Parts: sequence; C-alpha cells; structure tokens
Amino acid sequence: MEYSDFSIAVVIPCYKAKKHVLEVIKAIPPMVSSIYCIDDACPEKTGEHIQENISDSRVKVIRHENNTGVGGAMLTGYKAALADKNTCIVKIDADGQMNPAIISRFVDPIFNKKADYTKGNRFFSLENLSAMPKIRLLGNAVLSFMSKFSTGYWRIFDPNNGYTAIHANVLKMVPLEKISKGYFFESDMLFRLNTLRALVIDIPMESRYENEESSLSVFRCLIEFSIKHFINFVKRIFYNYFLRDFHLASIELIIGPILLIYGVNFGIEKWTLSVTTGLHATAGQVMNAALPTIIGLQLSLSALSFDIDNKPSTPLQVLLDDI
Repeated sequence: MEYSDFSIAVVIPCYKAKKHVLEVIKAIPPMVSSIYCIDDACPEKTGEHIQENISDSRVKVIRHENNTGVGGAMLTGYKAALADKNTCIVKIDADGQMNPAIISRFVDPIFNKKADYTKGNRFFSLENLSAMPKIRLLGNAVLSFMSKFSTGYWRIFDPNNGYTAIHANVLKMVPLEKISKGYFFESDMLFRLNTLRALVIDIPMESRYENEESSLSVFRCLIEFSIKHFINFVKRIFYNYFLRDFHLASIELIIGPILLIYGVNFGIEKWTLSVTTGLHATAGQVMNAALPTIIGLQLSLSALSFDIDNKPSTPLQVLLDDI
C-alpha cells in the first residue's frame, strides 16, 4: 500500500536489548521513514552498539542519563516523532519477540481512518497461546480482565501488549506527562485514550518466545496493577458519567452499589445474629435484605451493560479533521 503524505515512525525503547536490537532494526520495512531508538540508560550501552553497527539513515539514537522505564522511554520517542512531524507512530520492543514485518497491519487501520490506535493481541491464535510461558498466560489473562474495567475498552484483550500504533493528531491530545512511566504504560495509555473517546482496535499477532527470564514479576505486577486499575476505573467513571456527561447509568451507578452493599450487609448481620442467638429472622427482615440486594444487583448490572455498549464508534482523527 502507498502511504501518500503519511509518514510512519517507529519508536524502540532499548534497555538490556543488545542481543536482539540489531535484528529488530534491520527487519523494519522501507515504509517506515524514521526509527527512534531510546537508550534508557542501558547498562549494555545499546545505543552505542546501534550506532557502531547500523548505517541506516532512518535511525536516530536518543540517550537517557537515568533509567526512566519503558513508559519514560516511549514518551521521549513520542515527543521526538511528533517534533519531526510524523503522521503515525509505531511502538515495538527491542527483545525480538515482535515481528517488524507486520507493521502494516497496525498502520493500515489508522491510515484508512478506521482506528486511532491499534495494539497487538497475542490471544487470537491458540497455537501462539501454547507457545506462551504459562505464567505469562495467566498473568496476561487476569490483567486483561482488570483492564476492561479500568479502560472501558471491553472488546479488546492483551492490554499490556507493547506492539502499538497511534495517529499523531490523537497522540497530541493525550496528556503524556500524566501517563505511567513504568510497565503500566500501555494500560494507562488505554485509559487516557478512552477519556478522549479514541477508537482502539486489536490486531492479531504472534510473538516469538525464547528461554529468556523476564525481569518482571507477575505476582508483584498483579498487586501493583490491581491498585492502579482500580484508581483508573474510579477516575474513568467520574470523568465519563458525572463530569463530562450524565446518563441513566450515572444514577444506576450511584443507587445500585448503595442498595447492594446495604442489602448484603443487613443480610449478613441478621444471619449472624440468627446463628448466635438461635432466633429466626422475621419475614420483614428477610425482605429488607433481599429486596435491596436484588434491586441493587440489577441496577449495577444495567450500568455495567451500558458501559460495555458505550464504546467509541467514530475515530477521533475523523472528528479532528472536521474541526
């Protein structure tokens, strides 16, 4: 496909990536006009390694004096790509697990104005799942479900996938300085995009796994990410249903949980009292527990259903073109 007046940049965060980064850069197709390699204070001096062994004029190495994390490296790359007036910015990792040859899969929906942001999904292929380390499979599945609540993108999966692409005009609207600079970067990016009502789609992809050990502790991430997902969920609900707009679901989100919590707590209290004293609960007490619980559950499920259906349908870049 010819990308007329549509320049594509690739950002590669580099940290302890000396082993694979040269192969990754050499595999990036000619359709890409700029390649930004961010040496995030890498102890292996990956940036120098690239400059000494790569003669591709598209490659620009940017060094950090201090390690900022994958998110911090990406923010540097994003800003450099925007400063150079690129139209679409792709992120791939330097560890060789992502195939640069499929960059067009991620760029095409953005070029054709069918999406604002595309991201990889390793869960499309059952064969690919069998190759994924089991601990990663479990961790990604749990994090994917938590991400649905916090980001509002209920129909996407694999939120921590680092293979992404975004339209520059949409990226300019993202408050980059507020995004997490660590491993939570991709999930936090989705949360920020939802507050903008950007259209995000999944791109089927395969990853290549070796016997390398990840520096990321799955269990530590589950705890840390759970807290951050909960915070983003609360902020998203407030932004979308009380600050920027107000729906019937907004009322359900207030009344439903209150009734549900009241009914459950009242029921537990009376059940505990009945067990300890031997006195049976009255019909009124049973109704006072059951009715708020049932109504609260129904209202909460109704609000959840509305939230699932309340997805962006028009790419933000199309709306920006009309302004």
